[in-house]
Order: sequence, then structure tokens, then C-alpha cells
Amino acid sequence: MSPGPDGPRSPAPGTEEPWGRVRPFSIKTKLGALVVISVLITTGLSMIAVHTKTELRFITVFSMIATLLITQFVAHSLTAPLDEMNTVARSISHGDYTRRVSENRRDELGDLAQTINVMADELEAQDRQRKELVANVSHELRTPIAGLRAVLENVVDGIAEADTETMRTALKQTERLGRLVETLLDLSRLDNGVVPLRKRRFEVWPYLSGVLKEANMVASARATMGSGGTHTRTDVHLHLDVTPPELTAHADPERIHQVVANLIDNAVKHSPPHGRVTVKARRGPLPESLELEVLDEGPGIPRSEWRRVFERFNRGAVRRPHGPGSDGGTGLGLAIARWAVDLHGGRIGVAESDRGCRILVTLPGDSSVPS
Repeated sequence: MSPGPDGPRSPAPGTEEPWGRVRPFSIKTKLGALVVISVLITTGLSMIAVHTKTELRFITVFSMIATLLITQFVAHSLTAPLDEMNTVARSISHGDYTRRVSENRRDELGDLAQTINVMADELEAQDRQRKELVANVSHELRTPIAGLRAVLENVVDGIAEADTETMRTALKQTERLGRLVETLLDLSRLDNGVVPLRKRRFEVWPYLSGVLKEANMVASARATMGSGGTHTRTDVHLHLDVTPPELTAHADPERIHQVVANLIDNAVKHSPPHGRVTVKARRGPLPESLELEVLDEGPGIPRSEWRRVFERFNRGAVRRPHGPGSDGGTGLGLAIARWAVDLHGGRIGVAESDRGCRILVTLPGDSSVPS
């Protein structure tokens, strides 16, 4: 049994260690030592009674007192940490995740204290994420709802006419609400693992070319309608680089579309005026594996933010994306991209770049194909 990074690991089922995983400072060892010491005390006092002709009743009383004192000492050393754990567990059940158990023991109770502290850390993190989720969703919903309400109130009160321009403004806010709800539903499905992967073999060049064309068409249509939100900038040039041109991959095209579209959307938002976003595709190390890169010419992401950019509702250190009327999005696009890549068993992360931001995606391909 090798110790893990967070403490001793439990043996796998069916591979119990000899002597019941006895450790020098385990509770089993302490209880065994208590029994042995009690027997030795009783035996020693009995031998003293025989040699000194002391009455047996005095020896029995002394033996009982000594055994009780030792037992009380051992019992206190075992019950004191249990009382502390009970207090901490009760605080956690009442919503106080700041309490922790002292980890100053090297027995089973020490392992239990470590487990309780890890559980408290995870519950505290989940509670913080839940509060951030409520706060961010409330913030994201407030703006389009307020805009839509203002438009409808003006029409009802006769301040504005229900003409095409007014209805277009209302439609813009409704579409923004719809995109947010759709994004939250996508993330919920990915979280619950209810999104099945339908992997198939496809040619990378025509597939990615279609994704880029669709992104440009959607941007042009929304820019014409005056709709904000997802990729409405038409001044940013999208460039595709696939090597070799006949490159193929084995993955779920719909999920990869989600990844590439979200990465392009994020890159376009943070590109300078008339900037360039490049999507690169290369063959990975395994059969039909794929390496994707999305590069922009924006301000880039500070190294301290590299691990956080894929968290939900995280908008990074760059708070104001380029382009008129850009609201910065919901902060869910990169989180969804990460989950879609994780579903494939791949990796996604920020990579070194001389300029702008470079996101690198690695997909494992088809493991059944021999290399």
C-alpha cells in the first residue's frame, strides 16, 4: 500500500492487507496495548502479592484502579476527537463550512478528520459556486428583462408605436434571453451526463470550413438585425488552416461544433478591430486523434487566469471586449467547451503564444484503430 498525496490510501476491495492493516499508532494497536498493559499490571501485582504475602483483596483493588486509570486515559484520547468531529459536522449541517477538524493524529481518527475536512472544502466550494451561479444568472437575466419590459411598457402606455423598429428591439432582448436559457440547459445536460457521444469519422477541412461559414453567416444576420450577444462582429476575419488537407478525425461532430463555435465566439469578442482569428487543425499522436488551435490577436489572457477561464461565469481579466455594444457574454462558452472536450476524454487549455490568446484542444481519436 503506497500513501496517496492526501494521506494513506485504503486497500482495494478483495486485497485486504495482513493483520487487518495494523499501523503503529492505530486504534487497534492502542486497544491491544491497553489489554496487554492491564494483564501485565494484574499479573505483576499478583506476583508481588505471592512474594510479599499481601492480601489478595488489596492487590485486586490496586489492579482495578490502575486498569481504570489507563482505560480512562485511552478512552479520552479516542472520544475527544470524536466530540470535535461531531461539533464540526453539526456546524456543517447548519451551513457553516468554515469549521475544520484538527489533523494531529496518525490513526484512523486522523484519516476520518482529513476526510471530513476535504468534505467541508468541497461543500464550501459548491456553496460558493451556487451563490455565484444565482448572482450571475440574476445579473444576466436582469438586463434583457429590463429592456424588454421598458419596450413593452412604452407600447402599452402609448409612448412608442408598435412599429418594426420597436418590435425589433423587443426581439433583440428576447433572443438574448433565449440564448442564455439555451446555454444554461446545455451546461446542465453536460453536467448530468445526459449528452451521449455519437462519434464518427469525418474529414476535418470541409467540416471546420462549414463551422466558420456558419459563424460568419450568423454574425452577419445578427449584425443586420442589430442583435447583440453572440458573435455579431463582421470586421474580424476568420482563417482556417488544416494540415494535411485530407486530415480525418473520429469524434462527435455536434459536440466539436459546440467547442469550435464557442472558442471562435470568445476569440472574436476579444479581437482588435479588423483583427484575425485563426483555426488550426493538425494530426494528433494517436490514430485519428486531432489537435485544434484557436488563435486571436487580442490582449491575451494573463497566466494567472489560465486555469480559471474555463470556470462557469468567469469572464477573465479582460473585462471589456473589443467591438461596439459587446456585453462580454455570459461567461459560459468556455465552460461548455471544456465539458464537451472532457466528454471525449480530451484536453483543453490556454497555451503559450507570442500574441493574443491561443487555446489548444487535443482529442484522443479512435482507440480501436491500431497505430
